[in-house]
Amino acid sequence: MMSKTIVVLGGGIGGLVAANKLRKELTSEHKVILVDRKTRHEFNPSFFWVLTGKREISKICRNFQLLEKKGIQYLNAEVQNIDVKNKQVKTSVKDISYDFLVIALGAELAPESVPGLSESGHNLYEVEEIPKLADSLKGFSGGTLMILVSKLPFKCPAAPYEAALLSDYLLRQKGIRDKIEIKLFTPEGIPMKVAGPEIGGAVKEILRKRDIAFNPNHELTSIDPEKKEIHFGKKKEQFDLLAYVPPHKVPTVLKKTDLLTDTGWVKVNPRTLETKSPGVFCVGDAVSIKLPSGLPLPKAGVFAHGEAEVVASNIVAEVSGKQPTHEFEGNGSCFLEIGYGKAAYAKGNFYQEPQAEIKMRGPGTIWHFNKILFEKWWLWRWF
Repeated sequence: MMSKTIVVLGGGIGGLVAANKLRKELTSEHKVILVDRKTRHEFNPSFFWVLTGKREISKICRNFQLLEKKGIQYLNAEVQNIDVKNKQVKTSVKDISYDFLVIALGAELAPESVPGLSESGHNLYEVEEIPKLADSLKGFSGGTLMILVSKLPFKCPAAPYEAALLSDYLLRQKGIRDKIEIKLFTPEGIPMKVAGPEIGGAVKEILRKRDIAFNPNHELTSIDPEKKEIHFGKKKEQFDLLAYVPPHKVPTVLKKTDLLTDTGWVKVNPRTLETKSPGVFCVGDAVSIKLPSGLPLPKAGVFAHGEAEVVASNIVAEVSGKQPTHEFEGNGSCFLEIGYGKAAYAKGNFYQEPQAEIKMRGPGTIWHFNKILFEKWWLWRWF
């Protein structure tokens, strides 16, 4: 058997799972190389525990160098070009030839695409911004806290709702919640629309009980940092403290390829995650998968994980001379932290026809502790 080189681009959830599974199931003559421009993995599901003071940033991150002890080669570099015709990846450090390629670059955050956004508030998806938001909440004595979803699509569909609920919790702990309005603005019609009206209604009810104003169907058009004013078309809203979900975009390097669909994201087989180029797969947030309901599959780590398992299994089969038979079935789950040591938990099948079939449980302490256990397992399992 000739040795093969499998290159994994990106060390987020999908990339880590793919690289680990490939290395575990392939013999040592085959190379598994993971490329990431960062030096560490940041575990996104735990970001808001940094907000509540339950975690330090260092405790939810792991250095990619730790992968070397497993036999995974790690290259700290920027991906500059992907040549699928010649099976080569150009990076800021060196060029790499591959036999199989797993693209797990995720979605790029683009707050700069809305002038004034970065200087107006705190980016909920940058881990270094979370302690700054925590400090701002500690010093906040009154006014309007706005949680803003700036544009669709965005990853981690529960994140803005968690941010609002946990901010509410922190302000109540301070005893000043009655002096503060919390308003959530989103382009979505209902929370987590793809999960269906039952889930959306349940989340709205949780917000209502906590006196958090839910403002759907609001498309951000501009922002004035000096006036602390946000424009939604002709409508204006004032804020005193802002936390936002930034616009997302497909990684720039992927725009140079012919792998994108008309949605602007990577087109894949929804079951195998293979692109139009044989031997080239894409998992996670850079992917566009249309569901039977007509809505896109959410950008979430749980799907990146499941997709990566399928892709790695099929690559192993091909390398071993076997028929790849594994398929991604569209199953997913999500925790929704609400504070007070409680969380809700939603789970179901997003490929279900004619629409996703999702059920929510809780909120309750059991789901909060389940998420704690999941975090511990994750950081142990993949590093």
